[in-house]
Amino acid sequence: MAEDGSPPAEAPVAETELKPRPRRSRLLRRFGPAALAIAVIVATFAYFLPSIANYGDVWAVVETLSWGWTVALLVATAVNLATFAPPWQVALPGLSYVRAMELTQASTALSIVFPGGVAVGAAGSYGMARRWGFPRPAIVRAITLTSLWNQFLNLTFPIVAVFLLVVSGDQTAALATAAFVGVAILAVAVTGFVLILVSNRLANDLGDVAARFVNWIRAKIHRRPVGWGGPSFERFRIDVGDFLERRWAPLTLASLAGNLTVFGVLLVSLRALDVTSAQVSFDEAFAAWALVRLIASIPITPGGVGVVELGLTGALVGFGGANAHVVAAVLVFRALTVIPTLVLGLIAVGLTWRRGRVPDAAITISTPTERTGL
Repeated sequence: MAEDGSPPAEAPVAETELKPRPRRSRLLRRFGPAALAIAVIVATFAYFLPSIANYGDVWAVVETLSWGWTVALLVATAVNLATFAPPWQVALPGLSYVRAMELTQASTALSIVFPGGVAVGAAGSYGMARRWGFPRPAIVRAITLTSLWNQFLNLTFPIVAVFLLVVSGDQTAALATAAFVGVAILAVAVTGFVLILVSNRLANDLGDVAARFVNWIRAKIHRRPVGWGGPSFERFRIDVGDFLERRWAPLTLASLAGNLTVFGVLLVSLRALDVTSAQVSFDEAFAAWALVRLIASIPITPGGVGVVELGLTGALVGFGGANAHVVAAVLVFRALTVIPTLVLGLIAVGLTWRRGRVPDAAITISTPTERTGL
């Protein structure tokens, strides 16, 4: 009681406890990424590409495409599609080629269509594989390894590209910077990966350090802490260590083939639309592709739409390609690497859910001694 007999005043509540998070801030975090993606896509196709080459001139270049080059483009596209499946066959033993094609086409299509990109594609892969009866740990391992190997290659390609350009007497500051960043990140990633595989204790310690670092970043952007840590890394090592000891070589070769066939489609598109080797050499085309793959790995837009087209066009024109011919080649390349996968992937999603779950007894998980193929 106060001296005058009145009840004591309640203690003041801290302003931060009463003040709700600003609505504008919540809306920005929720819709900001989608708005940015739409802005990038619209700006690319409505302003930047037309400023490089008029679409009428681009279409005139496409109309000159011969039947021979059309067949070459279709063959390159078919080879690219055929290499989607093998990495998953290696990473998820017992998965047939047809099932692997369905899964990879569907997950890629989902990553293109929906915001969230790679995360949505990974969720689609998990859902399809579970519906077919594969165990959860095997699916998680396959998703992790295929994603890791793709990222390792994305960081490696700019390094190789710089080496090729140096050998041929050509080099760009942008690519050299990308290669330097790639070397640094790749060194850290590979070192951390090897340390995880060395021992359970190192895996646990590294997982705790990584979780603290990620949580520190997430706290800065007002996100909740992650739910993984040292024990998660330790479980990963136990599950993946022995598997990688047997399968790292075929997984690397299959992933490398799957990535390089994408470059094959780009190279055929350039030559088919008369971007000659005198304008853009093999090394320069590879360098442009490697640089844009590294940039597109940042999830700005679903499937890198807009980012890839603008980045490739700028790099190839910078190397000496004729504007209209380069834009035509890039748009044909993107159409051939996106549209078939988009159509086949959405069909695969529908067929998987229509057929329903495959009984577990129908899935044969091969042991290391039983498998003689991939």
